[in-house]
Amino acid sequence: MTAPRATPTAGSARPPARRRAFAALGLTLALLTGACANGGSSGAGAGTGAGADAGGAGSGGTAASAGERAEAARERLDANTLVPLEGPPPVPELPVTVDSSDGRRVTVEDASRILPLNGGVAEIVFTLGLGDRVVGRDITATFAEAEKLPMVTKAHDVSAESVLSLRPTVVLADTDTGPSEAIDQIRDAGVPVVVLDPATELADVSTRTTRVAEALGVPGAGRALTARIDGEIAAARAAVPEGSRPKVAFLYLRGSAAVYLMGGKGSGADSLIAAAGAVDAGVEAGLDKPFTPLTSEALVTSRPDVLLMMSKGLESVGGVDGLVEIPGIRETPAGTDRRVVTLEDGVLLGFGPRTPLVIDLLVAGLHGA
Repeated sequence: MTAPRATPTAGSARPPARRRAFAALGLTLALLTGACANGGSSGAGAGTGAGADAGGAGSGGTAASAGERAEAARERLDANTLVPLEGPPPVPELPVTVDSSDGRRVTVEDASRILPLNGGVAEIVFTLGLGDRVVGRDITATFAEAEKLPMVTKAHDVSAESVLSLRPTVVLADTDTGPSEAIDQIRDAGVPVVVLDPATELADVSTRTTRVAEALGVPGAGRALTARIDGEIAAARAAVPEGSRPKVAFLYLRGSAAVYLMGGKGSGADSLIAAAGAVDAGVEAGLDKPFTPLTSEALVTSRPDVLLMMSKGLESVGGVDGLVEIPGIRETPAGTDRRVVTLEDGVLLGFGPRTPLVIDLLVAGLHGA
């Protein structure tokens, strides 16, 4: 099994491309701890997030607690909107020639009609301040600013005809965008297609932001956004409680498709778990692939304190009540205590401008703040 670039979507039988992890309809986080046994739940929340004013670390005010930061982060995600850079929108300085991850050198001469074929890339474009130039979206761009744009994907496949009908002057994709025939058709029509590497870990947030900004002729805005994101991530990590190192297992479950996987090295979640001051149970157990079929033996041996899941995955197995019936779950400390942290599918592995919010939520959720 090759390292997938994302977790699988609902109905999928295997982990597909990372861009597909953005296919979600809502933004929410639920922290289900021991209170779940009594039918209750509490949100793990707090965080300054992207441009939010929460008085947290790095904002010039008194450092906020993990719980306060997470509450602010949850409010930002519930709003499902982005926070562009301050000031007037940048003006692209073109033409530029950039390296494309498919081995090509691509020249972009016009950024008046931008079409990102990835939800995370679309978030970067909008946050850079170029949202009014975006002419369409793919199914993974679910934030409010993009919802009225015409969609150019069918399921998760790009429709070349739909793309070309929007007359884009530049298309942004990643190596998981497909089918390849559609990308070739778009390129053959004379449209510059800049292909990016998928984002699979925290460090990729800065790399991808820089590459998108360079391709659109706004490198200065890219540097400003990278600095902002880096500062917010640092502030979120500073809220990790001292002496707390919970062991966390990332589970990808799709009950309707009989998909039961445990995350390991390269899942994407491993990078976020580490940033939140916790230990990835799969990585510690020696799982050297992003996803490995879940077994009761692996669960019991890894002894996670907390289970991290996508919200739709938890729903697909009947919530916490159904989850603990899966062999091995009940025998773990997390299963016994019913400690499950969930994040909406498209947010958890987004690795974009809203990733600091994810870390804020994980710090509070995984450490029980």
